[in-house]
Formats: sequence, structure tokens, C-alpha cells
Amino acid sequence: MSEDGTKFSITDLGVSYNNLPALSGISFDVPGKRVTALIGPSGCGKSTFLRTLNRMNELIPGARTRGRVMMDDQDIYAPEVDPVMLRKRVGMVFQRPNPFPMTVYDNVAFGPRIHGLRDRGLLDHIVESSLKAAVLWEEVRHRLHRPALDLSGGQQQRLVIARLLAVEPEVLLMDEPASSLDPISAAHLEELIRELKQAYTVIIVTHNLQQAARVSDHTAFFLSGELIEFNLTSRLFTHASDRRTEDYITGRFG
Repeated sequence: MSEDGTKFSITDLGVSYNNLPALSGISFDVPGKRVTALIGPSGCGKSTFLRTLNRMNELIPGARTRGRVMMDDQDIYAPEVDPVMLRKRVGMVFQRPNPFPMTVYDNVAFGPRIHGLRDRGLLDHIVESSLKAAVLWEEVRHRLHRPALDLSGGQQQRLVIARLLAVEPEVLLMDEPASSLDPISAAHLEELIRELKQAYTVIIVTHNLQQAARVSDHTAFFLSGELIEFNLTSRLFTHASDRRTEDYITGRFG
């Protein structure tokens, strides 16, 4: 992180798809080792913004990004930055759990193996510590060599998080990670998110305003491809500085 605790510093960020603007003029700083929630109605640019932080928009034909995204004082769009290595540092959790069709153990060990780790003892340690960090170890310790797809939806989502933690990221991007989960699994995931911020920067897209209020330290409100307001969650939800933010939070639209 930079000396002021900033993980990302975004300046005049814009994204278009086939010359149609999706984001424009986005400028704000994302604090490190905090949970930042991105809220706003469908189609407002939240997920597009999230993907700018690990350059995943580059995988979409016709996408174009302009502006500057600094991570720890480095421009992540500089020519010398390897997008693959960036995505190791900045992991992504999607709406629906996407475990690989292999065992629980092999899911978590996948990343370290890809990066060349072969020592079984060290792999065992990484798998156990990652599953513990994802609050899943006690539930799967006796079924490590069974198919990951046999797990419940909530367990699969925590397994995906463990898989990310195994490659030692700095940032976790979460795109509506609880949207497909039942209320109990979603509550477990929210508890995990609050714990993860002790060691990681977490940025979460959510349509659930109550969830944003419960888990996040800061909130950014997007509307029609623009950042309307960014503030401490407690401040934004109780004393919004823009009428549009207040209207959205109180359910007048969205």
C-alpha cells in the first residue's frame, strides 16, 4: 500500500465497449485492507469497474480502457505489467461458485502447482492454511480427496476463495458473491469477508444494500457509468451528499 493506506488510486478512468461508453470520469482512492462496496442499479458500471482492477476487461472483444489505475504507486496498465501476474495479485470471485471439476485438495493446490510448486508437504500446508483462512477447513478436512462439486453452494464459494488465497493475493474482487447463495450461506460469507479484510483489500459488488451496510467500510455509488459518491459506508448511508444517492438507498429508484 502507499504511505497513506491507499491500495488503488483511480484517475479519470473510462471504459467503452465497441465505442459505447460504460464508464466515464471515474476518480477516487480505494483504501487498503478495508472492504469497499460498489452499489448502484443494474447496468451502472459496477462490474465493469471491478474488472478494470485486474485488467479482465481486456478479455472482452471491443473493450477499451483509458485513464490511470495505480496500485501501490504502479500503473497497472503500463506496458511492462504482466496481466497474468497482476491477476495473481488481484483475484476475482464471481457470482456463481466456479470450482474446478476435481477434488477439494486439487482445487486449492491448483494455483501453487501452476506456479511450479511440487513439494507435497508444502502443498499440504498451503491447502490447510488456505481452507482455514476461508473458514472451510473443519467442514472439508475429511473429504479433501472427494469432488469439489459435491460441496454445497456456500461451501463451493468459500472453496473458490481458498483457491485464490493459496496464491497469496493482495486484493480480492467479489462480483455479487452471495447472489446465488441461501441466507445461511450468505451470512457465513459475510462473516468471512469481515475477517479477510485483516489481511486483504476486499472490493465487493452487491445489489443488497443491507449487505453493503453490514460488511463494508467504504461505499461507492455508481449511476449510468459515473461515480456519484464515495464515502465511509456509515456516512454515505445516513448522510448522503448527493440526492441521487439518497434516492437510491431509500428505494425511490433502482
